[in-house]
Amino acid sequence: MEKMTNNQTIFSIFSLFLLFSSCVTAQLRTGFYGNSCPNVETIVRDAVRQKFQQTFVTAPATLRLFFHDCFVRGCDASILIASPAEKDHPDDISLAGDGFDTVVKAKQAVDRIPNCRNKVSCADILALATREVVVLTGGPSYPVELGRKDGRVSTQASVQNNLPQPGFNLNQLNTMFNRHGLSQTDMIALSGAHTLGFAHCGKFSKRIYSFSPTTRIDPSLNGQYALQLRQMCPIGVDPRIAINMDPTSPRTFDNAYFKNLQQGKGLFTSDQVLFTDQRSRSTVNLFANNEGAFRQAFISAITKLGRVGVLTGNAGEIRRDCSRFN
Repeated sequence: MEKMTNNQTIFSIFSLFLLFSSCVTAQLRTGFYGNSCPNVETIVRDAVRQKFQQTFVTAPATLRLFFHDCFVRGCDASILIASPAEKDHPDDISLAGDGFDTVVKAKQAVDRIPNCRNKVSCADILALATREVVVLTGGPSYPVELGRKDGRVSTQASVQNNLPQPGFNLNQLNTMFNRHGLSQTDMIALSGAHTLGFAHCGKFSKRIYSFSPTTRIDPSLNGQYALQLRQMCPIGVDPRIAINMDPTSPRTFDNAYFKNLQQGKGLFTSDQVLFTDQRSRSTVNLFANNEGAFRQAFISAITKLGRVGVLTGNAGEIRRDCSRFN
């Protein structure tokens, strides 16, 4: 084998540098569709608003859909693929259909514009729709970075052990979020999204009926609130019956979630632990007392969440139908 000349060596190193640079710069950015589909944000906004006017469930369903998508295989719209796929896993079966329908409606609206057709990924549409439902419920607006491609894999197996569970403690929550580059503060801010939406009785029944052999009701739960939960979720009730996560303002994106935690009114163990654990209590108190601080932290956290495991450039595809691979 011939020896490389100095010029060839320099060229090879430079080529590697360019390759590395292209990988680094193949990131998300605002205004990604400025040339190919300049009105994409307005189109998605109008479609989401129309869906939201039909049913409030649009908001929490879309927000939860985005979170579940990003935590499994990254933000690649793999959650949207029709069965058999991620959505069939027990942790995803409770995802409300209105979230899926919101993305479908927005995708159809985008593709009705000739120059936009098959130019915008389902993953980006989900990210934009998520911002819109936050705003529609009174939450902060924020710039959405775009440029994601849709993934080509979606399996039930990939969901296993990749989503936080209602019974998680702080260490388990931090471990799972840190895996995706999200800090404890990010995790607490994103948990604040539980100010919207609902949960099924079966997800927290142990806390109000059989917490331990000696204590039926979880002592970290507000006693009066626990009795109210028992009335809404009596023994033998259909475990699919759902109640509001936030008992005070379930239709408004605000900091009531954190005020509820201060009063022992976190529905899941994984909610209440944010206040009972000394390591996270100060952040809960900050967000409860300063809504502006919560809103800023949420913007930072959901922006970071939107970067998790994204496919860009030549990776992935832009699906013609969000529920099927091309």
